[in-house]
Formats: sequence, C-alpha cells, structure tokens
Amino acid sequence: MSPIIHHHISLLRTALQPYRGQQSDKQDRQQRIALVPTMGNLHEGHLELVKIAKQHANIVVVSIFVNPTQFGVGEDFDSYPRTLDEDVAKLASVGADYVFAPSVDAMYPVLPPPTTVLAGAISNQLCGQSRPGHFDGVGIVVSKLFNIVQPDVAIFGQKDYQQLAIIKQLVRDLSYPIEIVGAPIVRADDGLALSSRNQYLTESERQVAPILHRELQDLAAQLKGNGISQQVFESLLKDKRTRISNAGFTIDYLEVKTEALGSVVSDSTTFNIENKNIVILVAAWLGRARLLDNQLVVVE
Repeated sequence: MSPIIHHHISLLRTALQPYRGQQSDKQDRQQRIALVPTMGNLHEGHLELVKIAKQHANIVVVSIFVNPTQFGVGEDFDSYPRTLDEDVAKLASVGADYVFAPSVDAMYPVLPPPTTVLAGAISNQLCGQSRPGHFDGVGIVVSKLFNIVQPDVAIFGQKDYQQLAIIKQLVRDLSYPIEIVGAPIVRADDGLALSSRNQYLTESERQVAPILHRELQDLAAQLKGNGISQQVFESLLKDKRTRISNAGFTIDYLEVKTEALGSVVSDSTTFNIENKNIVILVAAWLGRARLLDNQLVVVE
C-alpha cells in the first residue's frame, strides 16, 4: 500500500492527531509515531531506517525535504536530486504510512529564517569547520519537523555521526519528549557507506571509493591495543592521511574522537585512549562527491 503524501503542515497534523488517542491493536497503550527525516533520493540505507522505525512505532512518517538552510554557498542545493515519485514507490515497499514533502515556502515563510537553533560548540569541529552554519541549518529544520510531526521516536543514520550527536544534544537541551535512535551504517557489498551523493561518482571513482572504509578498518585495528603512545598515534594518523590522499581523495578531515566527540588528548601533556570507546571520523572528496564515514573502536 502506498504511503499517504502530505505537502501542507496543517493537513499532516490533522492526519496524525487521531493516532495519539488510539490504543494499539497489539498492546494496551497508545499508538506510537516514528519520524524518519530525509532529503529524498532514497537508497537502501534510508529504507533500513524505515524498517527500524517500524520496530519502534505503529505509524511511520518519512519527511522528504531538501533543506536550504543547511547548504552553504557553492554547495549542491540546486542540483541535489529530487525524486519524489521514485521515493514514494520505495517507501511503499517497506510499509511507510505517511510522506511529508513540503515546499520551501511552507517550511520557511521567511528565508533565511529570523529564528535560529544554534548547535553550539559541538558543531565547530569536523564538518562544521568546512561547512560553517551547516549544523545550525540542521538544527532548525529538525526542530521544525519535531514540532510538526510530534513523534515519539525519530530515526537517524550513524553515518552522519556528528549530526546524530548534535540532534541528541538538541533533544536534551530543548526537552523534546522524543527517543532518538541511531541506525547502523548501511554499506554496499564492497564496504562503501551508502549515500545519495554516491551517484556523483564516476565509474572509475566508484572503484576507488571503498578504499576509504578499508583504511578506517585498518586504523581501527591498530588503535585497539593498549599502550599506544601519542607519538605512535599521530604517526598512524599521518600515515592514513597520506595513503588516502595517494588513492585520489582530497581529505577534509580524518580525526579520532571520544564517543562524545571530545578530544583523546586530555590536555597539552596527557594522551590516553586506553579503556575508552573511540570513533574514527573521515570526510573526503572524490571528484564531485564528498564522502563521509566513521568507525567505532572499542579499545581493549
């Protein structure tokens, strides 16, 4: 069954309101509503988010909105693929209930919006360094979607690790009564993390792209043991940056952080990754495609 499409905020709110007072057929409790925010041009990774949403809720709403406030000058807002009909067909195959596909005018009566939702210090590193204002744009659109849909749970992919951390912070700081679920990265058979922007890769670039994940896996294996000195750590990072660059990538960043995106260097003299879970994060350009990936590491 095809999901019901709404383009207007008021109509979606009206459609969802009855579920908030209904009892679930399966359990003696109210129906739960899940939100899966997307920018469309859906792939298997997005569909996996919907499958996870259905495990957490009775009603699944998928938003499809290419959000202008999170694109910087010279980025691909105008060329970002918009494939609503194909997206709706894919969503029907995994049982989504509603699609919310608003216009820019519906979401932003005034653009740029005079009200902002600032992401704070957590946004000033990694992607935030090369995309200033990006996460503030994410913050306002996610806040609006939360207010429009009023979900009980929202599903976000872990490929955008920094974004997921910022959204968890937003929910905490603005007291949203929403459970945030991070979904594992969905990969192609050769390890490349799925992304709508992968379609920018040429055939030859697509053959090179999986190297990024393989280098992260290799670095993760080397970081798992105890007793790594700061000198060895920095040497490993330098080597990986060189290998990735030599493969044809232009690196935006390759960093190792704590799970909470803190530094693994406590101060100017103390370095310690023992007995901590850490995350390796990378963003790199390959032709027109900016590829993101990350790898969680449990330090033994």
